Amino acid sequence: MQGKAQKLMTQSTADLHLPVMLERCLELLRPGLEGESPVVIDCTLGMGGHTEALLAQHSRLRVIGIDRDPQALELASERLAKFGDRFIPVAGTYDQIAEILEELKIDQVDGVLMDLGVSSLQLDDAGRGFSYAQDAALDMRMNQSEGLTAAELLARESEAELTRIFREYGEERYAAAVAKRIVQHRRDQAITTSAELNQIVTSVIPAAPGKTSGHPAKRIYQALRIAVNDELGGLESAVPQAIETLRVGGRLVVMSYHSLEDGIVKRAMQAAAVSSTPVEMPIQLPGTSPALSVITRGVERATEIELSQNPRAASARLRAAEKLEVI
Repeated sequence: MQGKAQKLMTQSTADLHLPVMLERCLELLRPGLEGESPVVIDCTLGMGGHTEALLAQHSRLRVIGIDRDPQALELASERLAKFGDRFIPVAGTYDQIAEILEELKIDQVDGVLMDLGVSSLQLDDAGRGFSYAQDAALDMRMNQSEGLTAAELLARESEAELTRIFREYGEERYAAAVAKRIVQHRRDQAITTSAELNQIVTSVIPAAPGKTSGHPAKRIYQALRIAVNDELGGLESAVPQAIETLRVGGRLVVMSYHSLEDGIVKRAMQAAAVSSTPVEMPIQLPGTSPALSVITRGVERATEIELSQNPRAASARLRAAEKLEVI
């Protein structure tokens, strides 16, 4: 781990990762950061690009940067060392927001940023096994020190469970056929590398002529990554915690990269943006007014200019909301 991080640091960390929709994120968070000592939680620190821009733009700001990937924390911490104690790195996951703030003795924050999905650091490191484009061991854990690898999941789960994972998390129409072929294959030989998995998947889902929608295994890899890291379960818990921890006027900004993530974010924001008074009541009950005002109209997408510079922004879907005083 140490050697790999040092090797990556020989390059500019900024060159390794272009923050997605950076200027728009800064713009949306800015109104909540005008106090004397504002605090932002970057729930998905990654390479630290969003946090670096926030700290550079707001001289009194502190940012709590959370990431489960020790390598990402190491690289980001070196990148952000120039900001001293205004940057607070935390090893953890975004569904631990309440616990982390309690440990830091911080009651409320002025902004929460979530840039969901897998980082470019993880995708570009062949040894992590996140990408179908590079032959590697099927790991896919964002924290390689805990949990099952993708290879172990493929070896252990039943055909029915694999079908569910591919269908629910990958929205893969050939989920049952792929699961059946995997179970047949593993009776004779374990599936341990991306090349092996690619061969199995493409034997079931051949690339459609003339289509540019990506590799046939794209959705299978997405599903495995989500399952290995329990991404959706964590997000279901994290968004309400983020809303709860914001002070009045604080902003929540979330970028998701597929419909499953976006659906969770959308539902949580919409639920917090309406009164909790039962619809049959003629008046609004005290303490039931909306907790959020949704700022974005639907989802926002990266501009054509950004897409030309950073193709990974193509699937980004941004939503933002502001915390209201509940009356």
